[in-house]
Amino acid sequence: MSYKLSLCSEVYDLPIEDTLRNVADLGFDGIEIAPFNVAESVDDVSANRRAEIRNIADRLGLKIIGLHWLLVSPRGLHLTTPDDAVRHRTIDYLVSLAHFSADLGATFLVLGSPRQRSLEPGWSLGEATKRAQDELRRVAEVCGQRGVRLLLEPLHPADTNFLRTVEEAKSLAEAIHHPSVGYILDTKAMSGMPSGILGTLGMHGKGAGHFHANEPSGLGPGMGTVDFKPILKALKESGYAGWISTEPFDYKPDSHTVARTALRTLREGLGT
Repeated sequence: MSYKLSLCSEVYDLPIEDTLRNVADLGFDGIEIAPFNVAESVDDVSANRRAEIRNIADRLGLKIIGLHWLLVSPRGLHLTTPDDAVRHRTIDYLVSLAHFSADLGATFLVLGSPRQRSLEPGWSLGEATKRAQDELRRVAEVCGQRGVRLLLEPLHPADTNFLRTVEEAKSLAEAIHHPSVGYILDTKAMSGMPSGILGTLGMHGKGAGHFHANEPSGLGPGMGTVDFKPILKALKESGYAGWISTEPFDYKPDSHTVARTALRTLREGLGT
C-alpha cells in the first residue's frame, strides 16, 4: 500500500495562498484545510475566490483533500445543543461547508470540533445523540449530492464527552443511515480508547475514511517520543486505503520545523 501525505493548514498562520505554497514546497502531496484559515465564514467566500484557491493548489501540484475544524468559526455554533436556533444555524453552516469542500475539489469533511459538540451539565446523552442524528442527516444528503463524505471523528475523552470511541462514531453513522457518512481515526484520540492505538487500528483501520497522525501529547509526528513505524505498519496491515494527514496541535519551535519533521518521520515510517 502506497500512501499520500498531507498537512493540516492551521500549522501555518498565514494567508491561504502562502500556506499552499509552503506545504507544496515541503513536498506534501495534499493539504487539509481548516475553513477559518480562509475566512471567518465560508459563506463570505465567493465562487471566484473558491476557484482561485483551487487553481493555486492545482498549479502547485497540491491536492486539497478535505476540511476539518469545521465549527470553530463563526462563533456560537453547536451540534448537540437543545437550543433549536443554534443547532439549526450549525447545520446550515455544515451544509455550506459541504458546498465549499466540493468547490475546492475536496472529498470529505472531518467533524471534530470538540467544544462545539460536547454536552453541558444536565444534557441527556441520548437526547443529544438523537438531535445530532436527525440534524446530520440533512448534511449527509447534501454531501452525497456534492460527492463529499461526512466523517465523524471520535476524540480523546480529555477533549470531549461526545463521540469518544470508534464504536460510538460508527453507531451514530449507522443511525444517520446514509452512504456518505463514515468515520476517521486519529492517533491522539486512539491513545485514549480502550484498545489503544494499535488495537483500534486492527479493528477499525480498514473502514476508516481518513487518518490523522499526531502524538498523544498533541505534538506532530517526530516531535515527541512516539515511534510511528509500528503505527504505520498496523495501518497498512488493517487494509486502510486513504490519505495520511499530519494534524499537530503544538507548532513549536516553528511551523516549518514541525511540518518538515512530520513529513520525514512519516516517510521513514512508511519506508518511502
